[in-house]
Amino acid sequence: MSRDRLTRPRRVLLLTHLWCGLSLGFYLVVISVSGSVIVYRNELRAAFQPQPRTVEVTGPRLTEDELIEAGQAAYPQHEVFVYAVPDDPLHAVSLEVNRGESRRQILFDPYTGEDLGNAVPFGWHATTWLIDLHGTLLGGSVGKRINGVAALLFLVLVGSGFVLWWPGARRLLRGLRIEHDRGVRRFLFTLHGTVGALSLALLLLWGITGLYLTFPEPFSAVADWIEPLDEESFEPRFVDDVLYWIANVHFGRFGGGPTKLAWAAFGLAPVALSATGAALWWQRKRHVRSGTRV
Repeated sequence: MSRDRLTRPRRVLLLTHLWCGLSLGFYLVVISVSGSVIVYRNELRAAFQPQPRTVEVTGPRLTEDELIEAGQAAYPQHEVFVYAVPDDPLHAVSLEVNRGESRRQILFDPYTGEDLGNAVPFGWHATTWLIDLHGTLLGGSVGKRINGVAALLFLVLVGSGFVLWWPGARRLLRGLRIEHDRGVRRFLFTLHGTVGALSLALLLLWGITGLYLTFPEPFSAVADWIEPLDEESFEPRFVDDVLYWIANVHFGRFGGGPTKLAWAAFGLAPVALSATGAALWWQRKRHVRSGTRV
C-alpha cells in the first residue's frame, strides 16, 4: 500500500509497529527460542540430573587435605574446596574449583586423586543458562528490568499489529489466507498477518504475564484494590490464586503435555513474525532506494 493512501493515524500506527518490531527483533528471537525450550525445563533437568560416578576401590581413601592437594595439582590457578564426599565408597567425590567468578564442580577418584571430569553435565548447565537468559538476559536485576520494558513494547507491537491487520468481521477468513501466488512480498505480508492473528491470544498472554513477572507491584496493588487483605484473619484470597497462576500460565505449567507442546510451538511465532517483518522492511527499503513505490 502506498504511503499516500494511509491516513495519518494509520501511518502513526504503522511507524509505531515498524520501530517496535525493528528494536525488538533480535530480542524476540532470543526470548522465543529460549522460552520454547524451557517449557520443558523440568524434563530437561531430569534428563541431565547429575548422577553418581562409580570408582574402583584401589587402596586407602584419600583425606580431604589430600583431595584438595590433588585438585590443586590439576587446577594450579584455581581455588579448590571439597564440595561433597558421598558415604558410598564406590562413588567419586566432588571438588569445587573456582577462578574469579567461574565456579565448577569436578569429580575426583577418592583413592587415586584422578580428575574424572565435570560433576554437572553440559546439558544441566545449558538448561540453567537458558533459564537465566530467558528470565534476566544473563544480567541479573538489570536484565530483568529490561525484560519488563521489552514486554511493554511487545504489547504495543502486538496491539498495533492486530489493528493494522484487522480486515473486518465479514472478511475475517479472507484475512487469514496466505497468498503464495501474488509474488514474494504479498506472500510475506499475508504470512506475517496470519501468523500474528492465529497466535494473538498467546502473544498477549505472554506479554502481560511477562510484565507481571518483572513488575509485580502494580498487579499486586490492583489485586489489593479488588479484594483487600483482611489483616486480622489473613484468609486466602481469590486474587492471590490468580497472581500465583500467572507464572504457571506464562510457562505452560498446566494441562500436561498438550499445553506444553502448544506453548513450545506457538512460542516460536515471534521468530516467524520477526523474520517476515524484517524481510518486508528490507524489501521496502530496497524499493525506496530504487524509486519503486510498493
